[in-house]
Amino acid sequence: MPDTASKPTRSSASLSDTILASAKNVQAVLDGRSLSESLAATPAALRAPVQAVVFHVMRRLGLAYEIKQMLVQRTPPNAWFDAVLLVSLALLDTAVEFSDETNPDHTARRDVPLYAVHTVVDQAVNAVAGQRTLQTYKGLLNATLRGFIRERKAILAQAKENPVAVFNHPKWWIAQVRRAYPKQWQALLAAANRPGPMTLRINARRCSVEKLLAELDAAGMPASSPVPGAVVLATPRPVTSVPGFEQGWWSVQDLAAQQAATLLPVQAGMRVLDACAAPGGKTAHLLELADLELLALDADQIRLDRVGQNLQRLGLNSPKVSMLCADAADLSGWWDGRQFDAVLADVPCTASGIVRRHPDIRWLRREADIVKTAALQRRIIDALWQTVKPGGHMLYATCSIFPQEGEQQAAQFGVRHADAIRQQAPGQLLPLAEGGQVAGDGFFYALFAKKL
Repeated sequence: MPDTASKPTRSSASLSDTILASAKNVQAVLDGRSLSESLAATPAALRAPVQAVVFHVMRRLGLAYEIKQMLVQRTPPNAWFDAVLLVSLALLDTAVEFSDETNPDHTARRDVPLYAVHTVVDQAVNAVAGQRTLQTYKGLLNATLRGFIRERKAILAQAKENPVAVFNHPKWWIAQVRRAYPKQWQALLAAANRPGPMTLRINARRCSVEKLLAELDAAGMPASSPVPGAVVLATPRPVTSVPGFEQGWWSVQDLAAQQAATLLPVQAGMRVLDACAAPGGKTAHLLELADLELLALDADQIRLDRVGQNLQRLGLNSPKVSMLCADAADLSGWWDGRQFDAVLADVPCTASGIVRRHPDIRWLRREADIVKTAALQRRIIDALWQTVKPGGHMLYATCSIFPQEGEQQAAQFGVRHADAIRQQAPGQLLPLAEGGQVAGDGFFYALFAKKL
């Protein structure tokens, strides 16, 4: 077997530190914390490589866990070492896979962290050896990783008898997707294991697609515009390195999410509510499309502060725009009794449609969460419907692919509210590319008009 993978994406000098820090983040997820929270505590110098590695591990965690269970009969009582082993196995399997020149993805994939096979083993062992609480496991880690290399084909054949190891999602998640999409379930699970593209929404008040594409071309950043008003970068970049960020020319927003503001019928002068607004992408888009009297509502003050920061960067601050931290379902806590012409109800959900961008979500959620979020959604939209003027509109939106949070919720809302007339809207959007199109995230949209 060749000793090297495709050209490594980063220096191996810091790989031991990256493995240790990545393991801390994996451990956090296994303890029920989100990567957004744990990565924020990662040293700044390591954050970028650690994020790349830990996202990759999340997309292979089912397989790595199954391999670990097969090779280590009795896991040592050290959670950090357990996470180091999972990180090392995920990286090593990728290194071996992509070192095989018969693999059609050998040189094509650039969305996975690639290191030489021997580098992964050496750096993982060195990482453990350098930590007092992990030193005693150095021999076990070395033997486990080298044993996997020797017997990889047989080990993978046995491991992949478990669907969790094949699809790298919890068993209940696989069953939910399979039941909802019997013809597409495998493609949906596979799509969730590939990172989504970096998509920009043009701020038409400050820039144009043509202008940004020209600037990107001059900066050596290949990009395309698959739909009006949007630009997709061929390779994701830090936002501050992309032309026009500080000038407010664009915002990062997935193609599916960009549909929200265009689906809600708004015109200049209307009174509009963006409920559950943070971090403000849809708020900004609405204001880019029309001069509105807009209230951005969110229950999280820290996230609501980000709305204000985004509006400032985009040049969309206005005396007609206000922000309020409150529970959207508790009208007594925030509503002044004046009804809105249009309400955007982008309600909390399991976020099952954006797993390719947040790969930890699948491991953090529990099947019971679907019932809980559906109940919360019901409470919010029933309350918000009272704030819509007769003749006005409410757009129900979720970044989910589970029908309980999508079509079933929308249908039940229509039954509960005789004055709600369902309008034309996309319904369920799936993160699958069709006809060569760029795939957006999983999203659901239902538009309702209130009878006069």
